[in-house]
Amino acid sequence: MAIRTERAYLRWIERFLRFEKSRLGQWRHPSEMGSDEINRFLSHLAVERKVAASTQNQALSALLLLFREVLHSKRLSIDAIRARHPERVPVVLSVNGITRVLRNIPPGPSRLVAELQYGSGLRLLEGCRLRMKDIDFDRHQIVVRDGKGAKDRVVPLPRQARRGLFSQMAERRKIHLEDLEAGAGWVWMPNALAEKFPNAGREEAWQYIFPGAKIALDPRRDDQSVGQIRGPGRHHIHDSTISKQVKKAMELARISKFASCHSLRHSFATHLLEQGKDIRTIQVLLGHKDVSTTMIYTHVSKVGATGVQSPLDQLDQPEARRSTSFGERRRDDDAYGLGGDIMREARITYASVGASPS
Repeated sequence: MAIRTERAYLRWIERFLRFEKSRLGQWRHPSEMGSDEINRFLSHLAVERKVAASTQNQALSALLLLFREVLHSKRLSIDAIRARHPERVPVVLSVNGITRVLRNIPPGPSRLVAELQYGSGLRLLEGCRLRMKDIDFDRHQIVVRDGKGAKDRVVPLPRQARRGLFSQMAERRKIHLEDLEAGAGWVWMPNALAEKFPNAGREEAWQYIFPGAKIALDPRRDDQSVGQIRGPGRHHIHDSTISKQVKKAMELARISKFASCHSLRHSFATHLLEQGKDIRTIQVLLGHKDVSTTMIYTHVSKVGATGVQSPLDQLDQPEARRSTSFGERRRDDDAYGLGGDIMREARITYASVGASPS
């Protein structure tokens, strides 16, 4: 389990216990609680706190872990009021907007990660967690390891990002050599590879391309001789660093939409769809489990519902203006009947003498 998930679950368990304390006026041990308390708390989140469905699901997962895995409670019946899933369309930027945003990000890791989000469809953390071995310059590919749903996938390596990525990897090699001389250079190893390959954590191939600024230890273990990180090393860059840079760039580019780093990934999928790429191909590149998730981009692309031309826009076409002017002449003739020509001649006559027909 990721450390972020651990911390999030601990916060939800604490909120659950505090909720029961505020209701009863005293602390209760979780072993004294059950389905009623869980349902009451989850309903409170949906009805009174009005949290999103994903937030309520995270709280439910934390409580299920506590009662089933820790307390071994087997008789749980979850029938709480569930939060609704709002149907929202993704925020997509235009090609011009993407260009302005990227130009306003200073050269470095933040710009590279943003370029890979738009150029390869990476999620923010997937870009931060890229390792040296994941880049294949010869095949123009990036291998995304252990993505959402614990799935690997292969995405294209943008040509415009090759030079910057190559320079970043060269700088990373230099930093790694300095860390090795200082007795550090360890990196977090996934699953049980730290035990299977004890020295792989100091190899260059496993190092993060975008490292953190400081050397750190594994925050989850007191004994650094065992576990996922055997010694001091550099973790990947924090995702908030990228988010802040992209947010600032969007302000400088005067993007009025409520956009974020994830909007770059949305724009990647939408622009591919507008280029005529198959929806199944886009699904694979994004790593979606179900194609219905990818279909949401048809609602914001120019080939979907928004690709229909409005009748109002047809009024600006030369053909529409010519037909309108011809129709106005016909209506003018119909208004005057068979004497339309005579009335037009009368206008010319009266205009020459400074008068107008009544």
